[in-house]
Amino acid sequence: MTVLAKLNLDTDRFARTIAASRRIRWEIDQDVIRGRDFDYNRKFLPDGLSRVDEIPFLSTGEKRFLSQVQGRTYANLFGLVERFICAKIIELSQQHLLGDQIALEALVRFSDEELKHQELFRRLDEMAAAGMPAGYRFVPDPNEVARAVLGKSTWAVLALTLHIELFTQAHYRESIEPDDNLSELWKDVFLFHWKEESQHAIMDEIEWVNEDAKLGDAEREQAVSDLIELVAAVDGILQAQSGEDARYFLENCEQSFSAEKARRIEREILKAYRWQYIFSGVQLPRFQQVLARVTTDGQRERIGAALATLN
Repeated sequence: MTVLAKLNLDTDRFARTIAASRRIRWEIDQDVIRGRDFDYNRKFLPDGLSRVDEIPFLSTGEKRFLSQVQGRTYANLFGLVERFICAKIIELSQQHLLGDQIALEALVRFSDEELKHQELFRRLDEMAAAGMPAGYRFVPDPNEVARAVLGKSTWAVLALTLHIELFTQAHYRESIEPDDNLSELWKDVFLFHWKEESQHAIMDEIEWVNEDAKLGDAEREQAVSDLIELVAAVDGILQAQSGEDARYFLENCEQSFSAEKARRIEREILKAYRWQYIFSGVQLPRFQQVLARVTTDGQRERIGAALATLN
């Protein structure tokens, strides 16, 4: 494919995301919340994501409560990652300011939607705080995390971003949408979130491939190292938050647990978080296809070896 043909194809793909963005545009209060609150008699996260069935000694009520704790963290983590995603997309849009105005509009819409998502997730945490026991704490600071992530190469940040956008879609389609036992409002939040993230993944892929074309072999090798470091940093966040969520759950559940069972609960929460935020996205065929376009066999082996240390 010639450079001109590639540019024309990218412009066409950007144009389609604009059309979809206009068609599905939604507002937080009017379309999503609509005056409703969470139903605490129902789960937030489905079992396929929360993995609560991996803890057989929990009662039905405890499993429901743990799904709500994990669901609150799920929303907060999306709010966190969208902080650095939005900043990176605004940065990337600068290269189109005096060039492809269709690409510029698509990326500006992308950043606007990410800002809206951040507001939505802040609102959800405030609502959960009013309806759940006191003492929940979200450990990572979104601005500090964003600064650390944005200190890595654009190639690595776009790789991580595409991974996140893709697993967001897979979580909704495969686990959230089919589950009729979830709080209706919580489920609707991720329906509307999914609608816009579907367009974002297209732009992530375009920009990642374009960024890759700018790199030499040594730069790409460093970018792969950056990606591995970003995944390790994500896992560090998950380790800290899983411990905090286990503490909050144990302090507010229906029964007291032995030290051994308490440790089991914390381990299973971490396993669930690693599945939700790392492994469920890495294995997706679309992510693997794009990764194969921009890396060598040896680089993918390095990434795989790093991931194997998290099991």
